[in-house]
Amino acid sequence: MTAQVGQRSRLTAVDNLKVLLVAWVIGGHALLGYSAVGGWPYDEVNEVTFTPRVEAVLAAVLGPSGLFLMGTFYLLSGLFTPGSLARKGRARFVRERLARLGIPWVVSALLVWPLSLWVAYRAAGHDVSPWWVFTHRDPLLDSGSLWFVAILLLFSLVYAVVGRPSDRPLTIRTGHLVAVAAGVALSTFAVRLWVPARSGQVGDLHVWWWPQLVALFGLGIAGARAGLAAHVPERMWRTCRVVAFAAIASVPVAAVAAGVSDLSGQSGPFLGGWRWEALVLVVVESVLVVGGSVWLLGLAQRRLTGGGALAGALARSAFAAFVVQGPVLVLLAVAARPVPLPAEGKAFLVAAAAIAASFGLGRLLTAHTRLGRLF
Repeated sequence: MTAQVGQRSRLTAVDNLKVLLVAWVIGGHALLGYSAVGGWPYDEVNEVTFTPRVEAVLAAVLGPSGLFLMGTFYLLSGLFTPGSLARKGRARFVRERLARLGIPWVVSALLVWPLSLWVAYRAAGHDVSPWWVFTHRDPLLDSGSLWFVAILLLFSLVYAVVGRPSDRPLTIRTGHLVAVAAGVALSTFAVRLWVPARSGQVGDLHVWWWPQLVALFGLGIAGARAGLAAHVPERMWRTCRVVAFAAIASVPVAAVAAGVSDLSGQSGPFLGGWRWEALVLVVVESVLVVGGSVWLLGLAQRRLTGGGALAGALARSAFAAFVVQGPVLVLLAVAARPVPLPAEGKAFLVAAAAIAASFGLGRLLTAHTRLGRLF
């Protein structure tokens, strides 16, 4: 009985963490739509933007999370991929990943996302067609937030071919995490010499983020054998907590040291190339994505173990909420255009509504339609 309760608690912790991460991503996208620095496509047509002072505060308080939350998703995915492959076998695993990840990406890239942005462009007064939006926006085959699932699908298929699930235990120590962070920093700096951060590629593949995504997916696969899904050791968790907070605190310090006063106009040197600013960013980002992701996982295991009907419903709808967030965010932002509020009020209004609507729609899809099989 104790083992069964512990297993439920561990699964509940991870589920609760996923719910919080999805909600945070949806809210963050809503805020980015009203920022001058951008990062979410609604910024192409927004009617109001944050004042520079407010944007600087939001960037200092919330911005660091954008450096590692995607990596946390890949860590969690990696933790459960070996077990899924072992239970289902290669053929079924591939079929299910193609359906669960591939179908939403194709539908979004070819239909849903271009139509959503067309609505936004039309609301902003641009006389364009859906075909124009599909063919003229950069990058081609943009799928909104679903670039995430396209890359995860690729990584999953590669693992299905070359992976060899093993029951042999593995020990991961803090020193291993340091090595992973160092490898991520070096490879990210090298990649961004040719593919700067925030650049677009066909399919919006975020190639400039691949070193950390590969590393965290791989760390998750290794962590499956080390039992990290069940328990992050106390000493490792505390060390990662200190490292993560130190890295977060260093972001505004580095910005001040570099003399950054205009995020949208002065971010270029940090995005790539042979520049000390680019090196500083990849070091901070790499330390944060490894330390921060492991810290969040350990935090969930210690603090987010509560269950219940609501928690279960949110967990089951989390992936669907992530999938539908793009059109939900765009349509809500369009609906809010006539509201006479500054960006500081409108952005948080849209964020709260989008989180609720995305999870609500996700719940409907998973519980009451055949599409629930995909989610």
